[in-house]
Amino acid sequence: MENENREQMKLDDAARVRVLSPGMMVAKRFLRNRLAITGIVIIICMFLFAFIGAIITPYTESQVFYRTEQMRKDYAGAVALDEFQMFTAEGAEVPSDIGSKMLIGIGKQEYVFETRDGSLIGLAKLSDSTYMIYGAERIKDAKLMMSEECKAAAAAGRNWFESSGKTYLVEGEGIRGSLYATTELAIASKVSVTAYDASTAFSFDFYKGALTAMSLGETSFAADGGNYTIEQEGEGSAMVHTADGANYAYVSNMNINSFIGGVFLTPDFKELLIENISSGSESFEYTDEEGVTDTYMISEKNGQYTVKRYQTTRVIDTYASPSKEHPLGTDANGMDMLTRLMYGGRISLLIGFVVVAIELFLGVLFGGVAGFFGGWVDTLLMRFVDVIYCIPSMPLYLILGSIMDYYKVSPTVRIYMLCVVIGLIGWVGIARIVRGQILSLREQEFMTAAEATGISVSRRIFKHLVPNVIPQLVVFASMEVGGVILTESTLSFLGLGIKYPAASWGSILNAVNDSYVMTNYLFVWIPAGFMMLFTVLAFNFIGDGLRDAFDPKMKR
Repeated sequence: MENENREQMKLDDAARVRVLSPGMMVAKRFLRNRLAITGIVIIICMFLFAFIGAIITPYTESQVFYRTEQMRKDYAGAVALDEFQMFTAEGAEVPSDIGSKMLIGIGKQEYVFETRDGSLIGLAKLSDSTYMIYGAERIKDAKLMMSEECKAAAAAGRNWFESSGKTYLVEGEGIRGSLYATTELAIASKVSVTAYDASTAFSFDFYKGALTAMSLGETSFAADGGNYTIEQEGEGSAMVHTADGANYAYVSNMNINSFIGGVFLTPDFKELLIENISSGSESFEYTDEEGVTDTYMISEKNGQYTVKRYQTTRVIDTYASPSKEHPLGTDANGMDMLTRLMYGGRISLLIGFVVVAIELFLGVLFGGVAGFFGGWVDTLLMRFVDVIYCIPSMPLYLILGSIMDYYKVSPTVRIYMLCVVIGLIGWVGIARIVRGQILSLREQEFMTAAEATGISVSRRIFKHLVPNVIPQLVVFASMEVGGVILTESTLSFLGLGIKYPAASWGSILNAVNDSYVMTNYLFVWIPAGFMMLFTVLAFNFIGDGLRDAFDPKMKR
């Protein structure tokens, strides 16, 4: 039976061809390697995840997500007025240094003084926080100095009096005193006046009447042809009513302003705020004109009061925990992590294959030419390879990354630049492998036969020599892809590679620069780490499998 089988088996039988085919032998040895098959499965899954998943996902790579939440935000600020606010009379011109001169005069209790431009200025003290400012002219009038109005003012401790509808200032007493006629210029006070209606503009006559009445403790005053009443509401604050009893203005010794542009703080709100500040309350409720009631919190620091309230705010949904909408949560920019991983896988895998293609092209070209020709060509090309090999890659990456940052290169251009730079630096290893293999192959009989038949040099190199080096190149390339992915990830982790809004696995891992993120938001960086780990391992498994499959000494 054995003899019959042997006779039936011929050299060109399909079964015998399959057994003897080198390609089939390599494939069988490769397929018997379970780790290599595992690597292929992982790489296929990674490609499906990165390229097909990015198409299926409903989100885009740079889509930002928001959430609404109640946040305590600054609403208003309040501080006791410790500087004079000046309200100038219509048509009056006040000297530029009136403020400093007034403070000096009040401090020395000298209420008539001369300004830089030679003007004589007089102050009529209404209270410790309010002064009328006049242009003064010294006059001599003994009758006025001895008048009942002047004596009453002196008895009341005032430095001014009115007579026949005019205001006079007095310095000193009796015949040694000085009398000044006045021209109204302005009124300075450490209180503010707020209208009930944001469109209401007060005249100087109203400011003067309200501040004078409040300072002198009066309950009414006339201004702009109308009558107003004042209702004192504690020290330093009062409510001004119109003749029919409607609220018109609020006067207080605190400056209260809104922190939100376009928001008008009503006198009711200011009045309620001052009451709560005076009573030491930490919060209060206020119902606005639209009937909405909010709670306001009061905090004090160095005499300044800050009013906060809860507001519904739309904020970026940063570091959101994994959920149905976001299976892997969101990152620091409020972007979906799963989608970023998909698009990041595209870039990482793309860079890996493009760089290896550049390295193979340059390595085969330089190594093939150097190995075939030898002599001075080999020496020249290998010295060039040595020069490239000696270039420190990391400092070069740092310099190029800084240059691209300076010129604000777009993320897309950075990807291509990164591929070119890594490829131009990493091809020297392949060139050495190809040169060494071709040096040994060019002396064999098949190359002698090829030369004898007159085949051109380029055809001998790339049709006969290089194909015999392909097994080594395939092994090298499969392992080099994983190394390139690690290089890109390292550069992106250091901020020199892919820039926002583009993503790569390395740039996603950049989040672990913050120890708080690393310990509290594991879902931000662990998936990218595992993706990179599995991908690099898979390429190494494939490389090991190919190396063993091409090794003729491997046990079958």
